[in-house]
Amino acid sequence: MIISRTPFRLSLVGGGSDFREYYSTHPGAVVSMAIDRHMYVTVNQRFDDSIRVSYTKTETVDHVDDLDHRIIREALKRTGITKGVEVTTVADVPAGIGLGSSSSLTVGALNALHAYKGVYVTHEKLARMACEIEIEAVKSPIGKQDQYIAAFGGFRHIRFNGNGTVTVEPVICCPRVRRRLFESLLLFYTGINRDAGTVLGEVKKNIRSRPAARETLDKTVQLVGELLEMLSRGDLARVGELLDRSWALKKEMGSKVTNDTLERYYRSALRAGAGGGKVSGAGGGGCLLLFVKPRAQASVREAMRRRGLKEIRFAMEPDGSKIIFAG
Repeated sequence: MIISRTPFRLSLVGGGSDFREYYSTHPGAVVSMAIDRHMYVTVNQRFDDSIRVSYTKTETVDHVDDLDHRIIREALKRTGITKGVEVTTVADVPAGIGLGSSSSLTVGALNALHAYKGVYVTHEKLARMACEIEIEAVKSPIGKQDQYIAAFGGFRHIRFNGNGTVTVEPVICCPRVRRRLFESLLLFYTGINRDAGTVLGEVKKNIRSRPAARETLDKTVQLVGELLEMLSRGDLARVGELLDRSWALKKEMGSKVTNDTLERYYRSALRAGAGGGKVSGAGGGGCLLLFVKPRAQASVREAMRRRGLKEIRFAMEPDGSKIIFAG
């Protein structure tokens, strides 16, 4: 039996610039962190040649091409495992809430399946293969950032180059500044699940067809440089404002990124003392990420509780996808 553990993520700034439609002509960049909420993938040998996959439902098939679960199907085919195996997935938080769950699943499945074959795979190869499955095989309208932060973990500056390569570097700042930043970030689940593909499909189309959308992403990438400079100086005073600017730019990218309910939640957080924030992931629902100084956190938590939002406590996860059991 093999068990992989792969972190979910929170992207601070730069989202959208990881689409091929953008970075093929303008270098993209994000600042993202892995968090200590995880996807677990278990791979075990079956007693016969059938394939059993268990997630929110259970499938048992004789041929890999008959699987409905597209990601697991493609991961099995790409690793050459086509019979006599059982794959089970379990997550700490539900899918569809803006924490990169599909990419964590893809990376984790590839890691576990390779380990099942006795093959070691680098973080870079895991991320690259996950991109190939999600973007090219499954045709999900997503970019590359989620696969790379899931594979590498940590607090990262990720760059997307015009030739298709990806550069992953740690965010450089002193431990005290990093600790103060993480202690000032609060995450709340809005209770709104959404189909990220619907939201991102429109965004992707706009990047391809509207010069204004590409100009918006130019400004979004500039925020990455601003945040890195703030962190290197140890200046967190304007992080909330920067997240707010990022959210404003993100809303320009598509009509489904926000809605009246999300805006009411966000305004309530600002009135309670949050310095700024954004909706994590594609938008349209999911989680609200807020920058809140410690003295205002009790007030913001109470405001969100009154609105019915559930807080998701988290810390930065230093490790990327890893095998936690092999036996």
